[in-house]
Formats: sequence, C-alpha cells, structure tokens
Amino acid sequence: MSAPDGSPVGAERSIGQLFASATTEMSALVHDEIALAKAQLKQDVKRGATSGGAFTLAGAVLLFSLPMLNFALAYGIRTWSDWNLAVCFLLSFAANVLVALLLALLGVVFAKKAKKSKGPQKVAASVKESAGVLQKAKPHPRPELAQDRGQKAIEAVARSSS
Repeated sequence: MSAPDGSPVGAERSIGQLFASATTEMSALVHDEIALAKAQLKQDVKRGATSGGAFTLAGAVLLFSLPMLNFALAYGIRTWSDWNLAVCFLLSFAANVLVALLLALLGVVFAKKAKKSKGPQKVAASVKESAGVLQKAKPHPRPELAQDRGQKAIEAVARSSS
C-alpha cells in the first residue's frame, strides 16, 4: 500500500511531500464537491421540467374539454326533458376535468420536491465546513530522531565550552 504521492505508507516523508499530498487531496475534494453540486442541480432542473410539463398537460386537457362543456350545455337546454345526450357530454367533461386535476396534482408534487431540494446549498455548506477544518488544522508533534538528539547534544556541549 502506498500514499497518494507513491511513497510507502509509514515511511518518513518530507514537509514538501506532505504538503503536495495534502494539496492534491484538497484539489480532488473540491472537484468532487463541484461534481456533486452539478449532479444535484441537474436533478432539481429535471424535477422542475417534469412539474412544468405536468402543468402544461393539465392546461391542455382542460382547454380541449371546454368545447365539450359548451356542447353539453347546449344539448342540455335543448333537451330539458330528455337528459341522455347531455348527461353523456357532462360525464365526458367530468372525466377530462378529473384527468386534468390528477395531472395538476402530479405537477404540485414535483414542484414541492424541487422546491424542498437543497442540494447545492448542502454542498456549499460542506465546502465551507471542510475549509474551516483545514484552517484550524495544526501539525502533529513529531518525535525527535536519535540523530537529531545527538546533534543537539553536540551543539549544547560546544556552546557550554565556549
């Protein structure tokens, strides 16, 4: 197993290598969060388009059923005593209105889903949180190597003897 920069895990890496690795990983994180925001925005647009299409179909069905209402009213007045033909036209109109209401309800449901969706806002909050964590990050103290202790001891002796 190796680190993103190719060095083996657990091996001592220089500050430059650690910084390069952190920069690469942060860049990948930002790119992934941007891709997530795009995907969520695409889903919201799709829901909005479905809602608009359902409302358009509901309006078209209602518009095309208006002549049926006019025919039904005309035949109803003409045949006041005989309701058979007029009742048939009214039932046809009622069925069209029912379909239009169902399509409008479908449009309302999709519009509410599109309105509730907070996809891009969630990603923006996540980016801000990641940036806040990185700003507060402090390096872990590193244990001194035996070579460093020996060198410091020699320097301390040299200072004391002078």
